[in-house]
Order: sequence, then structure tokens, then C-alpha cells
Amino acid sequence: MTTTRTEAEPETTLHKGRLGVIGIVFFVVAAAAPLVGMTGAVPVAIVLGNGAAAPGAYLIVGITLLLFSVGYAAMSQRVTNAGAFFAYVGRGLGKHLGTASAFVSILAYLAIQLAIYGFFGGLLAAQVGLLPWWAWTLLAWVLVTLLSLLSVDVGAKVLGVLMLLELTALIVTSVAILADGGPEGINVWASFNPTAILAGGLTGSAGIAFAFAFASFIGFEATAIYGEESKDPKKVVPRATYLAVGVITVLFALTAFAMVTGMGASAVVEKTVELSTLDGVPLADPAAVLFALATQYVGPWMATLMGILVLSSLFAGLLAFQNASGRYLFALGRGGALPAPLSHVNPRGAPSTASLVTSVVTGLVIAAFAVFQLDPVLNMFYWFSGLAVVSIVLIEVLVCIAIIVYFHRNNGSENPFQTVIAPVLAAIGLVLGEYLLMSRFGLLAGTVAEGVDPTTTSWGLSPIGWVLVALPFALLAAGYVLSLVTHSENEELVMDVLS
Repeated sequence: MTTTRTEAEPETTLHKGRLGVIGIVFFVVAAAAPLVGMTGAVPVAIVLGNGAAAPGAYLIVGITLLLFSVGYAAMSQRVTNAGAFFAYVGRGLGKHLGTASAFVSILAYLAIQLAIYGFFGGLLAAQVGLLPWWAWTLLAWVLVTLLSLLSVDVGAKVLGVLMLLELTALIVTSVAILADGGPEGINVWASFNPTAILAGGLTGSAGIAFAFAFASFIGFEATAIYGEESKDPKKVVPRATYLAVGVITVLFALTAFAMVTGMGASAVVEKTVELSTLDGVPLADPAAVLFALATQYVGPWMATLMGILVLSSLFAGLLAFQNASGRYLFALGRGGALPAPLSHVNPRGAPSTASLVTSVVTGLVIAAFAVFQLDPVLNMFYWFSGLAVVSIVLIEVLVCIAIIVYFHRNNGSENPFQTVIAPVLAAIGLVLGEYLLMSRFGLLAGTVAEGVDPTTTSWGLSPIGWVLVALPFALLAAGYVLSLVTHSENEELVMDVLS
């Protein structure tokens, strides 16, 4: 039974009791957009990365993020705040750094939302036609804005239907391939042998695979954002975090392994190149790899269904990140770091002003890309998705450090694995991941300097590439200085709103 808002409740309180574990998991899995990741990132990780061992890279990244989730879930027992990441950083490392990290988180969520808008519009323009990409994008923009102004459980129900269809398609296809065994049979060792996973070294091909794997997991950390709107945040958020990360990890590793099995471990690179080549350009159509396997092992109808579900997956991601961005702006407005009107909540319990501001910002950027005739996929999707993942991993590193510091100062019933060991191991993995993402940013974002081979040369970035890589760090520094100078924050910024 959900709660209702009373006359006495302030308009800066989100509607509590709307979400359970499954509802939050739907938002998080939607943000990860598994079908998009499997069609877009896995073929690149196979060809440019570590070949048949690409599924192992996804598994290791998933384990790293599970370690991160241990401390993250423990922290959620102490603090429930729509700002999640920055509230945790603020409690551990101080309000000024917490505020600075919030600006970087907002940058990340707006960036990934813009990336998805570009891909959504570009895909529809290519597949359906009738309208230019920006018109399709604006139609989605209007619908996402309207849904974000409704009660959060309405969005969860929409995402639930889309996610169940998407997950079912991936699982059915994976099981069908593995049941058949492919041309060479199931070869677990080829995909999960540590030596094969690290083949080529972290500065070489293995590093490329890890970079694309890290990029595929963005959005998993959003569980705590919905704590205020959950039925029992102290229980719901930890359970949702573990379940979401576990589901995403298993799904990504399983699907990637099935793709390798379907093509044969020994010939997977050549076969992936063959299936993804368009007009003589390898990897120009990476989605064709999974679609071809679905056609071969399940039937043409599955490939057709997946083509439709890619669009629904993108839309689900748009709604998930719209909600995440709006709740971050809401929490900053309530905490005094941004104008107070951002903390306004409508009668449905949604952060209406913050959601509208999110839409205004994304709408202006979409309009700018349309006016300057920039490509929705090559520019908008790749630039912003690369920027988003670098930003998020930076904040995740800060969260790990903040968790260690916080629990050192505030001892409780938590054990050392939750408060020290897991966060330290996660921080090490995330720092390494950040290095790989930045050094391979040219591949991720399509911002390679002229004359540079990104498969053999690290850090060979174009000017726009260097700007995008540096932006999260510059914004973190600027936000810290701004917070230090203005002193505009109040205690609600990093407080436990349920205490």
C-alpha cells in the first residue's frame, strides 16, 4: 500500500513508499540498457579487445562493481538521500567535495541521456525514415518529459514491461545458442581463462575490452537515488543494489559468452568482422552480429523483435536517466547548492521543476546539434557516452574513499569487509578502469587524433577528445571552489532525510 501526501507535508519531500526492490531494479537495469550494450559494445570488445575472452572482461568488471556495492549498500543504511553519490561523498569527505561531485554526477547523467537521445533519433531516422533524426528525438523528449512528471511508480511500470521483454529476448537467445553448442561446442576456458582475459596487456587489447565493459555498466549505481521514494530504504536499497548489479553482470557475461559460442571461440574475431562489416567497413554495423545469431539459433522473428526492443531499450534508458538527473538537481536545490525552486515537488510526488530543467537543458543541446548539423550517432552518441562513463567512474572512486573515511570515523555494526576491504579493492579496480577509459577515450568517443591508430596507441586524442576527458575533473575542481567560496549549502544537502 502506497502512502499519500498530506497537507502538512512539505513540497520538498519526494513521495515515499512508491517503489519496492523490483521497481528500483527496473530503473537501474533500464539505465544499463543491456540490449544496446550487447549489440553495440561486445562486438567491438571482441574484435579490438581480447577476442573470445571478452565475456571474462565483463565478468571481472561486474565483480569489481559488486565489491563497490558492498560499501555502497552499507552506506545506504546510514544515509537515505536523493543525491546518493554526492551525499555519501559529503558525509565522508566534506560538503564542499560532496557538492563538487554532485555537479560531475549531473554532467554524467545529462551526458548519457543526450547520448541515448542521439542514438534513438539516428536509429529511427535510418530504419523508419519519414522524419529527420532530431524530429524523432524531440518526440521521445516530449514523452520522457511527461512521464517524468508523473509519480515514479508509473515510470517503473512502463520500464518493467520494456525490461521484461528485453531480458527475455536476450536470455532466450543465449540459452538457444548454448543448448546448440555452436560450431565448436561450449568452451568456457577460452572465455574465462585469466591468461586469455589479460592477453595483450592492460595497455593493449585487454585494456580495450575492459574499457568497453566498464562503459556498458553505467547506471547501476542509481539504486540509492530512489531511496527516499522506496517503501523501506534501509532494506530496499541494499537488496536492489546487489540484485541489479548481479542481474546485469550475469546477463552481460552470459550473453557475451553465448555470442562467442555461437560463432566459435577460435574464429570469433573473423566471424564478428564478417557479420558487422557494412560497405566494406568492419564494425560499421555491430548490431548485425547479435541479430544474425538470433536469426540462426532462434529464428528471424527474434532478430526482428530485437530490432524493435533496441528502440524500447533506448527509450527505457532515457526515462531512467531523466529521473536520475531530476533527482540530483532536486537534492541540490533542497540542499542550497542550487536555486531553491529546484526542490519543488508536484502533487504526484515528482520533482517537477528539476525534471523540467533537465528537459530544457537536453532540449537545447539537441537543438544545437540539429542546427549545426552534427551527426546524432558519430558525434552526439559517442561524444556524450564517453564523457558520461569517465565522469561516473571518477565519482565512484570518490565514493569508495568517502565510505572508508566515514566508517573509520563512525564505527557501527558493519564488518571490516564492508567498510574497508571491499571499498579498497573496488577503488583499485575503478582507478584502473578510469585509466583505461581515459587512455582509450579515442576509441570510446570517436575522438582520435588525425593519423593515430587507436588500437595500438593510447591517448591519441583530438582536441575535442581532450576537452571531453578533462571536463569532469575541471568541473570537480570548479565545483569545489564554488562551494568553498559561496557557503550556500545547508545540512539537508548530505543529511539522512529519513532520520
